[in-house]
Amino acid sequence: MSLEENKAIVRKFVEVVFSKQNWDRLDDIVAPDYVDPDYPQLGGREGLKQMMNMAFKALPDWHETIEDISAEGDKVWVLLACSGTHTGEFMGIAPTGKKVTIMAVDIYRIANGKIVWCRRIPTPDLAFFKQLGVVEYTEQGKKLFPEDVK
Repeated sequence: MSLEENKAIVRKFVEVVFSKQNWDRLDDIVAPDYVDPDYPQLGGREGLKQMMNMAFKALPDWHETIEDISAEGDKVWVLLACSGTHTGEFMGIAPTGKKVTIMAVDIYRIANGKIVWCRRIPTPDLAFFKQLGVVEYTEQGKKLFPEDVK
């Protein structure tokens, strides 16, 4: 597959499947034996569907915008601006009603026209949980990161 074809597959995943929650397209874009090295317990595409379903129950308006995309060989890198409102339980955290925004880089591997592997490199998870209001900086943290203290 060409680099442009690989990027188009990732664009469909982010813009159609993920951001619009069009689960019907997932089988066309993600391989059955999909792997996420950070969550090996997922168990392929079906596990990915379950994880995405859980996440969208907690943040139903979650949206990802591609800020930049690059491809080399069988890999595609995407810089994403992500946001959503926490209106459902997430990882044991009761809904806060707060809007969160993060930046992330996803690295995808494409084989035979499908996503077979993906790793997300988010901005520190701390920023996500701080925005939810479940993490507070210590006095030392407030001195080190004064722009984050609100």
